[in-house]
Amino acid sequence: QVQLEEAGGGLVQAGASLRLSCTASGGTLESYSVAWFRQAPGQGRRFVATISRNGIHSLYENSVKGRFTISRDNSKNTVYLQMGNLKPEDTAVYSCAARLTQTQDMNLLESGHNVWGQGTQVTVSS
Repeated sequence: QVQLEEAGGGLVQAGASLRLSCTASGGTLESYSVAWFRQAPGQGRRFVATISRNGIHSLYENSVKGRFTISRDNSKNTVYLQMGNLKPEDTAVYSCAARLTQTQDMNLLESGHNVWGQGTQVTVSS
């Protein structure tokens, strides 16, 4: 299976933008749907967004709709999360996760994913 590594987190002010990346090694991401999850201090890990294997379909958690965009470039083995108009409540460790699938299905559950990255910290100050 592939290994995943996130990058792009940092400290920004409210209203700013960040672009996170999730890059796979050890294999191709073409056979995986990919999702982003986040875990804020004192909270459990929650679904953020997911994208199908071919990049045509995507789903978002309600609080990030219209602000975040998930995309992928399979030629680069990378999935992105473009985050705009960031809010303090977006502060969390963001992790990407891959789901091995033979279809274009997506999954919103942690248990629906086979491989996880280590996460990248996003901090949004007011």
